[in-house]
Amino acid sequence: MSSATQTLRAAISHSRRDLAIAAVVCAAGAIGLFLDSDASLTLQNLLGAGAWIILALLLKGEPAEIRVQVVVVMLVATACEYYFAPNWHIYIYRFDNVPAYVPAAHGMIYLAAAVLARSALFRRHARLLTCLAILSGAAWATWGVWFAERGDVGGAALFLILVGFILFGGARLLYVAAFFITTYLELVGTHYGTWAWATHMPVFGLSQANPPSGIAAGYCVFDMAAVTGASLLDKARVSALVRYPATVYTALTRRFAGQTEAEGE
Repeated sequence: MSSATQTLRAAISHSRRDLAIAAVVCAAGAIGLFLDSDASLTLQNLLGAGAWIILALLLKGEPAEIRVQVVVVMLVATACEYYFAPNWHIYIYRFDNVPAYVPAAHGMIYLAAAVLARSALFRRHARLLTCLAILSGAAWATWGVWFAERGDVGGAALFLILVGFILFGGARLLYVAAFFITTYLELVGTHYGTWAWATHMPVFGLSQANPPSGIAAGYCVFDMAAVTGASLLDKARVSALVRYPATVYTALTRRFAGQTEAEGE
């Protein structure tokens, strides 16, 4: 057995939990999107409940930092969903709504990207996976601009933003993992007709495919918000833990000093 094969097997062995979480997210996403492709609104809501249960189970055993990041992603992504989908119609769900599973799905997508980014497999093959993401994304974007029947200039513009995140962002592997996960789920969702992207971007008027080639750039924004937001919340918590005892100590000291002066008089 070659050393490269041994290294790969060792990386996979040390990444079992992380790879299992990503696999569950991909499988649950594919099954859920398939079922939703011909589901009633009631079944869609039941799929939403199932998504929340799966997310809760996947988060068991995860550190507090990851859980906070997942919550931040869900808040930011869901707010964007409720604003852009019904108002701008950048993309449209089957019932022209935001399905009940969407918030939990965003949480699962981020969780999958985060665990892949920290996995031994991604860390040991970071350069290879980064090149694979950029080259495959570039090929897709080029096809969309020059060869596809439905133009994708907007997707190519998003791809350039994605490359910026990967090359200059502070969490390169997170963005690389987000590219693979979101591209997979976008292709599955649009294939089953669970949602569909508009032929042109609102405001900018750029053509876009279904899905746009660089759509993972949007998820990178969510990921950046998660990392930044969790960091700010952690700093606020630490600051509160430091300031609150100090404030209490100062108040008690002043009160005790006041009582001592009163007794002396």
